[in-house]
Parts: sequence; structure tokens; C-alpha cells
Amino acid sequence: MKRIVSAVSTLVILVLFMNNVEAAPFIPNINIGVGTSENPQDVAVTLQILGILTLVSLAPGILIMTTSFIRIIIVIGFLRNALATQNVPPNQVMISLALFLTFYLMSPYWSQANEQGIQPYLEGQISQEEAIDNVVTPMREFMFKQTREADLALFVNLSESERPETQDDVSTFTLIPAFVISELKTGFQLGFMIYVPFIVIDMIVASTLMSMGMMMLPPVMISMPFKILLFVMVDGWHLLIRSLIISFK
Repeated sequence: MKRIVSAVSTLVILVLFMNNVEAAPFIPNINIGVGTSENPQDVAVTLQILGILTLVSLAPGILIMTTSFIRIIIVIGFLRNALATQNVPPNQVMISLALFLTFYLMSPYWSQANEQGIQPYLEGQISQEEAIDNVVTPMREFMFKQTREADLALFVNLSESERPETQDDVSTFTLIPAFVISELKTGFQLGFMIYVPFIVIDMIVASTLMSMGMMMLPPVMISMPFKILLFVMVDGWHLLIRSLIISFK
């Protein structure tokens, strides 16, 4: 009871104190408003800021869809499923490994884009349009190397545009989806090659268990240690990463 009376008394004192204080700025006042612009340059700057914020929000998607990340993460995912190790390696480790391999493979192209596009633009040597073209050119070169002609022809025909005579005639918005489905096919092809030896081990273990009459024992429980042992003995991570990097050359 005494605690309740004390709390109420403290609250009354604070209210009276706040009413008696006139000019004490305890809480800052923040106002956000939208006004009219009298200078067209202000509108241009505002649109540029909105464009930059949009690019930043889309940066993860751009990084995934225009780099080697797609193929790498698909192959590593197939490997984990083939080993039947559930969440080992964890998703965070898989994504981190795929990201660092992507940085390793894309560093020559990003360096070229930085030297030819970003740095000259920051120094005022080229215009914004030229900078964008110089940044996109190395990325287009990489995507053209990994894109199949059939996939590229598919999107060119669907767009009902004229038949391109050179790579420069192909739009970037046509190249990106063609590159994505090409990477998906290549990733699934590599995943199939990874699955084959582990499927053989599963079949051998399942046949052995059936011949011994142990039908109630899950074959995956017995085959998983053998698959991990095989993967470690052949230095699987070394072979996998080496094959992935060579596939982009």
C-alpha cells in the first residue's frame, strides 16, 4: 500500500513540475513535409536519389541474377542433398561460400567496370550515360560467355524484335533472363554428375540390407557415413570448387 501511495505521489509531482516549466525543450520536435520546388535541378536531384535507393534495394537480386552465384549455390545445394546430411553445411555457410566464390570469379570484371566506368565518372572525365555503359559492358561480356545460343534465341524471338547481328544489338533485358536459365541448366547438369556416385552407394547399401533381412532399417542411416567417407577420401571440396571455377573459364 505504501508503494502505491509513493508512486501516485511521484506521478502528481512530475505532472505539476511539467506544467510549471515553460521553456524546457525535453523532447525535440521533428517535422517532415513535402513542399514545392522552384528549381528544376531540385527535381532532378530528387529523382536521382530515388533511383539510387531503388538500385540499393535491388542490389541483392542484381548480384544473384548477373553473376556466377546461381550456378555455385545450386551445385552446393545438390551436394548437400546427395550426401543426405540435412542442414550440414548450414545455409549460412553455403551462401557465404557461394558469395566469396562469386567475388573471386567476378573480380576481374568488376575491376574492369570500376576502372573504365566508376572512377572516370567520379573524376568528371565521362558523362553518366558513358559510365553506365562502361560498367555494364564487362558484365555483358561475362553473361555472353555463359549463355547458350538457344536460350538467347528464345528470348529474342519472344520479344519479337529484329534478329541481332552482333552482341551489341542484344538488349541487356533480353540477355539477363537467357543467362539465368542457362545457369540453371548448367547447375542441374553438374548436380546430376555429383549425384551419380552417391546413388550407387545408396543402391549397394539398400541391396545389402535387403539381403540381410534388415528391411526396417533406413538405408540412408547406413549409407550416409560411407558417402561422407568417400567424399573426404577423394578430397571432395577441392574437386568441387576446382570444377566450378573451371566451368566458368
